[in-house]
Amino acid sequence: QVQLVESGGRLVQAGGSLRLSCVASKLTFEFYVMGWFRQAPGKEREFVQAINWSDENTDTADSVKGRFTISRDNVKKTVYLQMNNLKPEDTAVYYCAAAFGRLTRGPEDYNYWGQGTRVTVST
Repeated sequence: QVQLVESGGRLVQAGGSLRLSCVASKLTFEFYVMGWFRQAPGKEREFVQAINWSDENTDTADSVKGRFTISRDNVKKTVYLQMNNLKPEDTAVYYCAAAFGRLTRGPEDYNYWGQGTRVTVST
């Protein structure tokens, strides 16, 4: 069965950086849009960034524009989320997800989800 496994989350001070990784297995990776979502305590899951199969088109939530960068390595079947200038409001569990088809922000469009990795940003 398809698995998405995230890693890289930890406690970091405000202003710091982290890189999250998500490795896919048993997935024809290059056919899928890969996205990152996050869910803060007491809040709904929200879209962060997504990247299409060719790495030419991305979509980014306004809240992270200029600070987060998504990338992918189709050979390694890995998608990354480089997070810079982290803020306390970035504290959340971060999930990667795979969607077959076009670039999309809708969580309902994503077919597969990882278990999440926790990012905590302290002041």
